[in-house]
Amino acid sequence: MKLYCIASGSSGNCLYFETGETAVLVDAGVSSKRICNSLKEAGLKDPEAVFITHEHSDHIAGLEVFLKSHPIPVLSTAGTLSAVAGSFRGHVPTELFYKIVPGRTYNFKDLKVTAYPMLHDAADPVFYCLEGEGHKATVMTDIGMLTKELFEAGEGSDLLYLESNHDPNILMAGSYPYSLKQRILGKYGHLSNDSAAELAVKLMHPGLKNIILGHLSKENNYAELAFETMRSAISQAWNFGTALPHIEVANRDIPTGPIEI
Repeated sequence: MKLYCIASGSSGNCLYFETGETAVLVDAGVSSKRICNSLKEAGLKDPEAVFITHEHSDHIAGLEVFLKSHPIPVLSTAGTLSAVAGSFRGHVPTELFYKIVPGRTYNFKDLKVTAYPMLHDAADPVFYCLEGEGHKATVMTDIGMLTKELFEAGEGSDLLYLESNHDPNILMAGSYPYSLKQRILGKYGHLSNDSAAELAVKLMHPGLKNIILGHLSKENNYAELAFETMRSAISQAWNFGTALPHIEVANRDIPTGPIEI
């Protein structure tokens, strides 16, 4: 299984996962042109489905146009699909919308995808665990706070794609309105660098090979700071006698990967 991060950050998010038999997207938060060009330039397969985490624009901005050239299934919770449909400006291809139930696993050829509920200020948001070819990748972004469910769902992951959105000190000293700062810091907001590191340490095991940091805020974080926060936490906690996992910050403006899982 491989991961190709087409875009990551508060301005847009789109991930591509591929196995030997199929390929899917998780979110489509950048333009359809950018998605298509990125896949073509990397020589990757056309995706056969799109899994949506939630309806905020940085996760679905390119979906409506993308579906016109790629009429593939769109899967998410009932609440998210309803919100997505309400955001479309033209015809809503509801025949392509498929409701999923959190906690239930869905099979796409040799790929298994399971959604889990999370805390975020959206209609019915979820994060995803993807399993294929003997490997497991977990995508956790737009999470307001750490919960027992996150730890349980992410157990045994070979790859963790984790939100490392902001540094609280930079956020509080910045120009955002106080109400927005409180939203980001609240339990329905976003994970800080420190929270992402805490989550990764909880999910450590000898088979963890990759930690990818995503959804960084352009205004309230630095890639170097997010990386060093995670590297320091993992280095201090790792006690398995095996190589440390590779840590990488997903790029905002150009694709990251492909990363073999």
